[in-house]
Amino acid sequence: MEANNASSRKDFRNKIYICKKETQETKHWLRMLKTSEPGYDYKIELLLNEVQQLLKIFQKITQTLELNDRKQ
Repeated sequence: MEANNASSRKDFRNKIYICKKETQETKHWLRMLKTSEPGYDYKIELLLNEVQQLLKIFQKITQTLELNDRKQ
């Protein structure tokens, strides 16, 4: 939602990059949790899959932004 309310294209790009960073950090913490709490492997794996999907979405957005910048 933060990126959708960006004040400019540059602001939007920065917010999407922050989303990617936060998603990667979440992935890191979920992996650590999976190691420390083996009884929750299945649930954590579901969350890791969701995080991976979000990461792909943010990556596609940044690729599209870069492609559009090259065209201009």
